[in-house]
Amino acid sequence: MKKPRRYTIEQFINSEGIRGNSIAYDDGSILYSSDRTGIYNAYAVSVEGGEPEQLTASETESVFSLSFFPQDKRVLYHSDRGGNELMHIYLRDEQGKVTDLTPGEKVRTEFYGWSHDDSCFFFGSNARDPKATDVMRCDAKTLETATVFADDGSNRFGAISPDQQLLALVKPNTSTDSDIWLHDLSSGKSRNLTSHQGEVRNYALFFSPDGNHLYYLTDKDSEYMWLCRYCLKEDKHEKVLEADWDIALASLSNTGRYMVVAINNDSRTEVRVYDNSTGKQVELPGLPAGDVTALTVSRSEKLLSFYVSSSRHPANLWVYNLETGKARQLTDTLNKDIDPDDLVEAEVVRYPARDGLDIPAVYYKPLDASQDNMAPALVWVHGGPGGQSRVGYNPLLQYLANHGYAIIAVNNRGSSGYGKTFFSMADKKHGEADLADCIDSKDYLQATGHIDGDKIGIIGGSYGGYMVLAAMAFTPEEFAVGVDIFGVSNWVRTLASIPPWWESMRQALYTKIGNPETEEEYLRSISPLFHASNINRPLLVLQGENDPRVLKVESDEIVEAVRANDVPVEYVVFDDEGHGFSKKANQIRGFSAVREFLDSYLK
Repeated sequence: MKKPRRYTIEQFINSEGIRGNSIAYDDGSILYSSDRTGIYNAYAVSVEGGEPEQLTASETESVFSLSFFPQDKRVLYHSDRGGNELMHIYLRDEQGKVTDLTPGEKVRTEFYGWSHDDSCFFFGSNARDPKATDVMRCDAKTLETATVFADDGSNRFGAISPDQQLLALVKPNTSTDSDIWLHDLSSGKSRNLTSHQGEVRNYALFFSPDGNHLYYLTDKDSEYMWLCRYCLKEDKHEKVLEADWDIALASLSNTGRYMVVAINNDSRTEVRVYDNSTGKQVELPGLPAGDVTALTVSRSEKLLSFYVSSSRHPANLWVYNLETGKARQLTDTLNKDIDPDDLVEAEVVRYPARDGLDIPAVYYKPLDASQDNMAPALVWVHGGPGGQSRVGYNPLLQYLANHGYAIIAVNNRGSSGYGKTFFSMADKKHGEADLADCIDSKDYLQATGHIDGDKIGIIGGSYGGYMVLAAMAFTPEEFAVGVDIFGVSNWVRTLASIPPWWESMRQALYTKIGNPETEEEYLRSISPLFHASNINRPLLVLQGENDPRVLKVESDEIVEAVRANDVPVEYVVFDDEGHGFSKKANQIRGFSAVREFLDSYLK
């Protein structure tokens, strides 16, 4: 048994978080975002390594890089206001001047990508109608924008053909059923490419560079998503690739020589790169153990850039030269004060639910936990509903494990990644069937022989925060404490006030959880707020002031209701955050509050 060195929350948060990945037109540098200054800003790093160049210097709003321009080093990035999710697209030119390309107080945009000929980029905008996301085009030279397709609020963008004449749109019907429609921009006519019986998910991905095929994901006749393509000339569908798990993503390089596929392999990401000129898989030697994610092929098809991460190490940016076969690490994100040997290697485990169903989970065992040193434990519930806990670096979970808390990150029924039957098992049973799976994880924890069964709490964010409140309200004796991070307390209000830009997903949410117009009584029955008088254990609540998904009133009211029970309640509100805490100062404050609360009421 190893006794690890204990680290402060400041040391954990002073590791670097990075995201985004765009290779410059000349293969000389890579664009990404980093929070090294305490807030996300855009950076460019040479493919030869070295100190990155900081491109933006925001001190208030996070900057999330999107893309280099395809023929110069102008940069596109996203940013909102205080976490309100009203993302705008900004242009930073090569002299450092910044322009908001999508102005408007209530405008929300989504970046879709560049045209095949590099003449423009496409994006979604709800400027015309808050509930609809129109497909827009921005000219690379003039920066003038034009509407490509006016949405009615029922579609999600899929792909646009290389000649910019065909638009693939996804129409969600329920959370487990969707269709792909092909819209001809010249004639204005649309047709359903995936007409089917029963529940089948279909998601458009991209057109082939020659425009002859549309690639898409489907779970037709399968528990898992597989890769298919539709041949436009022959009007037929062809299977491309199937795996034992969901194929989560796929893409083709500029000429179509390389195909990148990401597989959701039992809470880990498995990436495959295929050379279509040989039909063989490209090996990526020289990489450390861990997940490879966000893999991008340069326009020249000479370079791959990607992230490598593990449960004991945050993501690092790497580049791989396809011509020389050499890989290079470009960032070193773990705080140098932290020895990764003091951190916990997450383990994928399974345990039986009370009805015999195997429940997958990710387990973090403190290094010094043993029969002679029994540890307190936390059941971590992911967001969603329909999310998934995965093996990867989580600073909060590592911080807690480093200070002696065991964590089991439960993938209860209703989670994604384990087949469509498993995904649907909690529909209209939230706060019941999924909660039972969380409670049943306690048996696994106690069977390890190193967990104190009287000191098990529950923690989670968003839907996971709802599960915390549900556990405290509906099974008040099961968990010693609860930590609710922006969780839903009143489903009637939350579902009636979903952000307007979620309009295309409204029916899918209603099918999965309930319709506030026709099922109010049921939704009240699963809403912790209306059963808060049952809560008798200590509760911590964290909330962003500007959260558009789970409104602050959800947390205000549950805190007030539980305080009326004369139960210890602590409440932390961040006035410059939304649905998640992106600023380092806020993470330090919030995560410190979590540990102080647990040390007071669980240890």
